Amino acid sequence: MNMNRLSWDDLRVFLAVSRAGNLSKAGRLLGMDHATVGRRISALEFALETPVFERDRQGYRLNAQGREMLAHVEAVEANVLTLGDLMNGALPGHAGHVRIATMEGIASLYLSEQFVKLKQRHPGLTVELVTSATDVRISHREADLFLGFFEPRGVNLDIEHIGRFALHLYAHPDYLAAFGTPRTIDELRAHRFVGYVDDLIQLDAVRWLDDAIAEPPIAFHSTSMIAQMFAAAAGAGIVMLPEFARAERFGLALIPLKRLEVTRDVWMSSHQYLRRVPRIAAVASFLTEIMARDYPLE
Repeated sequence: MNMNRLSWDDLRVFLAVSRAGNLSKAGRLLGMDHATVGRRISALEFALETPVFERDRQGYRLNAQGREMLAHVEAVEANVLTLGDLMNGALPGHAGHVRIATMEGIASLYLSEQFVKLKQRHPGLTVELVTSATDVRISHREADLFLGFFEPRGVNLDIEHIGRFALHLYAHPDYLAAFGTPRTIDELRAHRFVGYVDDLIQLDAVRWLDDAIAEPPIAFHSTSMIAQMFAAAAGAGIVMLPEFARAERFGLALIPLKRLEVTRDVWMSSHQYLRRVPRIAAVASFLTEIMARDYPLE
């Protein structure tokens, strides 16, 4: 292998193709046409004196040599990104873009306002908040950080258990005036509920209403937790919401029930190499801080 023929530009193309799985998608990520991407991969394999991808009808897949090479190139990527932050003249962790993926509810009802405080602390830092009902492939750089209600699985991931929130039942006062306020779990059977569309649930962790009542009679279904909340605020029925929603501000009343305890944990994951990039580390530290403050594990 001729090391003098290797360049970071070719390694960057290698990463894009390994993550995208085909030349066209990798080209869009890199701002290149697919033919140029293909030529760069060929140049890389020529320099390495070995193929690193298997080509088939589905696209490009890493072969054994490519998989072995990937972790080393990702480590180089983390160092290049860190160097870029330093050379921009800003303090480490205080400037640049960081993409965070998480579920719609916690993104809209909690994190969005918290990131205003982060911006005040680090004016040069820009957060991209992406909502997704399913796991985001951190290993494919679809996001720098992922917050989820389940413990993620995967290789080369840095995983932290950062918080735990409670869920409660809520209803509009007009609904409770018309149908009564349930005092026990058994009395819930006489009420109607707002919940998810069962066959469209992509994440079992949001089946939290099932923890309160088996086969709840649903009067209004939605794939959106926010839509459920506003339907309940209009009197559609009882809804179970995380405490971070602060549902009282939307006119909903808490229904206190003894012996009803429903909780979910919050996990943060990032790529183990990219986690040390200063701007990503700064955001991860902020997320750990606010969760420990507002929704601690104990």
